[in-house]
Amino acid sequence: MREVERPIPRAMASQHPDHVSAPPWSSDPMIAGEDEVVEVYWAYAEYGADEVMWDAEGKDIDPHVLRKLITSYPDYFRSKRLGKEVFLTFRLPNPSIEVVERKVFLETLQSIPRHNDVARAFYGDEGPPAVFEVILPFTTSHVELLRVGESYRKAVAAPLKERIDFQGTRLADWVGEIEPESVGVIPLVEDLGTISRLEQLLVKYAELVGPKYLRVFLARSDPAMNYGFVVAVLLAKYGLWACRRASEQLGIQIFPIIGAGSLPFRGHNSPENVEGFAEEYRGVHTVTVQSAFRYDYPVEQARTAVSRLKSALPGGEAREVDRELMLRVASKLVPAFQGSVEAAARAINLVASYVPPRRARRQHVGLFGYSRRVGSITLPRAIPFTAALYSIGMPPEFIGLRALSSLTEEEFDFLKETHVNIRRDLEAAARRVSWECISLFSENRDEARSAFGSEFVERFVPSYVEDLSAVEENLGVKTGPRSLSDRVYLKAVEIVAISVLTGLDPRQELVRAASLRRSLG
Repeated sequence: MREVERPIPRAMASQHPDHVSAPPWSSDPMIAGEDEVVEVYWAYAEYGADEVMWDAEGKDIDPHVLRKLITSYPDYFRSKRLGKEVFLTFRLPNPSIEVVERKVFLETLQSIPRHNDVARAFYGDEGPPAVFEVILPFTTSHVELLRVGESYRKAVAAPLKERIDFQGTRLADWVGEIEPESVGVIPLVEDLGTISRLEQLLVKYAELVGPKYLRVFLARSDPAMNYGFVVAVLLAKYGLWACRRASEQLGIQIFPIIGAGSLPFRGHNSPENVEGFAEEYRGVHTVTVQSAFRYDYPVEQARTAVSRLKSALPGGEAREVDRELMLRVASKLVPAFQGSVEAAARAINLVASYVPPRRARRQHVGLFGYSRRVGSITLPRAIPFTAALYSIGMPPEFIGLRALSSLTEEEFDFLKETHVNIRRDLEAAARRVSWECISLFSENRDEARSAFGSEFVERFVPSYVEDLSAVEENLGVKTGPRSLSDRVYLKAVEIVAISVLTGLDPRQELVRAASLRRSLG
């Protein structure tokens, strides 16, 4: 197996806006503009992250981030070289999906040489480029990865070789050479179909490009919103196994990344569950440390947790996952989940409208909207989706799990063996289930119908109760408070539910509840 000359980051600070509290350098929990540059420095210097994902997908970004970093914090970046010890990795819009953002895709690629010129001037030598990898979201084919690499080569690097006057002067002679001449492309895979054939995708791409190594980003949050909590875990585990198999076939190292939030539904990577996360996702090399992980815990606790996370990864080799069994289990759990979400869509959208934004974003296209089964249904992004359901005492981890009762013994054993910490994850969410809220919706049917629609009252609530019963029957997980602090939390979400039903503004208690669970969504 070929050795990789560069260090592979373990903790990737991301800009996912799942935090409740203001970051320690600001009094405002809303992060935008110059604050995002400060945030990058804090991610490295104060929290110990060794990579930051600079997100150009769905939001405006500072086009001069690297210049501002090294001019504002020169001593730090002299001690920790960008591109060698700490890394800045751009997430691009996917032109196939984010149609309005197509030119942002190109603009972001074109900005890479400029960032590297600034870094070279700062470091004053011929060291490695500061920015040399990009992430492509919604990757579904090896062809898309080829397109990214060729877009950079032909639209950014190649034009500098062209002559620009009758004397034969090349553009590069005037504006300087391009660095790097090519970029590494990290596929971000998010849908069931692509993850289930990930091994073939990686092999095809690597055979055509011949990379020295590959990094592969496995989504964990959006698959939960699209297919349900348990299926999202199975998909991530299968993705790790597919990376291992592709690595063995190709003879190159493949380093998986998992994007995970703090709450179980979105990945359960929090300062309180670092070792549990590393045990569950054995074989992962890099994990996102999202905003709630950093800002909803004391700085020292978060910093220590990042250090523990980096020490725990990769935690051994990825475990084998039977693809056919995974697909069989998914075929039973996904319809139950999606049917329930369809019935709750109006309620989710209403409560999500009260969830305070934590970062300026444009409208996002979610995979759930493409599902033929749910037709024209639209839903918020994964964080407000999760926040909305937690805020009315009905955590989304349990949605659709009534289908556990339909699994064969072989399928159920596979599920428990593959989702190693299924009980621990569900027990963490079970403390946030409010039977008072469920009773409110059942006993005040007219008000609930008026606010949330009849489908929520007649279909979603009864199905959710079935889901909870199935989890208790099949896994022994009981729902409800475990401590006095849990009871305080459940009182807060009960007030949220009452406020929404009676037409009052629930924002204050919604934020209070989110603060108590240490994550917005």
